[in-house]
Amino acid sequence: MNRLFVISGPSGAGKSSLCAALLKDCPKLKLSISCTTRMPRPGEKDGREYHFLNVKSFEKQKNNGAFLEWAKVHDHFYGTRQSDVLAVLEQGDDVLLEIDWQGAAQVAENMPEEMVEIIRIFILPPSIESLRERLVMRGQDDAEVVERRVAAAAAEMSHAGEAHYQLINDDFNESLATLMKLLE
Repeated sequence: MNRLFVISGPSGAGKSSLCAALLKDCPKLKLSISCTTRMPRPGEKDGREYHFLNVKSFEKQKNNGAFLEWAKVHDHFYGTRQSDVLAVLEQGDDVLLEIDWQGAAQVAENMPEEMVEIIRIFILPPSIESLRERLVMRGQDDAEVVERRVAAAAAEMSHAGEAHYQLINDDFNESLATLMKLLE
């Protein structure tokens, strides 16, 4: 049976970096590209990091039941199309979803268990202060957005217990090694 690895956690916890390293080292693991209504960040390309949609297109797909999960996070919609996940599974590969806790809960509820084994992993920062530092250091958001993300992080982290595994990303290499063991 194929597996669906759902990795979630607050912005700045290191999800994207860990997921990128996993994908590089695990050829049978494929990323399901999520959809979003936010604007691309510098260097991002449509279809690589996200499928960038306008709000009207996103809502049309949502209303037609295309999304396995969706949520509004930091004033933008994010979602995973069920057809994208199924296409990867049908190729015989495992799927990696990098989504928020709300989406992780929806996937667990909406994905037929007979099709795939779902493994939920929640990535945590070592502390709120280290999370703030990471968000500032990556230089992608202004101070107001950083503070909004930090404020939301406590609420997000309260859902860590809903995942099968919780991982404090204090040391990147140790965290990656732990994730590799979970994939095995």
